[in-house]
Amino acid sequence: MPDELLVLGLGNLLLGDDGLGIAAVTRLEREYDVPPGVRLADGGTLGLALLGLFAESKHAILVDAVRADARAGSLVRIDGEEVAPAVRERLSPHQVGVADLLDAARLMDSYPASVTLLGLVPEKMDLSLERSDAVEAGLDSLIEAIVCEARGLGYELSPKKSAASGADRAVGVVPDLGVQHER
Repeated sequence: MPDELLVLGLGNLLLGDDGLGIAAVTRLEREYDVPPGVRLADGGTLGLALLGLFAESKHAILVDAVRADARAGSLVRIDGEEVAPAVRERLSPHQVGVADLLDAARLMDSYPASVTLLGLVPEKMDLSLERSDAVEAGLDSLIEAIVCEARGLGYELSPKKSAASGADRAVGVVPDLGVQHER
């Protein structure tokens, strides 16, 4: 049965702030109870390999670092027809695969009914396993925005009773969030 809502963390953990999408989705999995019909996935930099997962979803929330004319750590929300151009212009150069993913889904007539891009403005995207202080400070607002976006679509992600706060700062090991790699 297809997932109704896909929350897809994107980015590269080896490039500092660019790994914030994966960090946010990892934290959601660890700290929130996720209702049936919602899938959290670590999309990394897979691009077209995510087509099956993306196409099977009724709604998609993409989570990534988003370049914008705002201070580092600022929350960015883009939705609807603005997502595809934003992906081409505002994501890091290695994320060309995300633009291809959106284009392929449209060509196959399997584009989700709604797509929203949520992210934070990065400060640094150079070789590093650590995120900047500005992005770390903005992660709480990003998590809250994802939860609110899901709620607006009819899905309630509620905090787990034993959610550990601040544990997402330990970078290095990212749990398998169930991304199906297609061959």
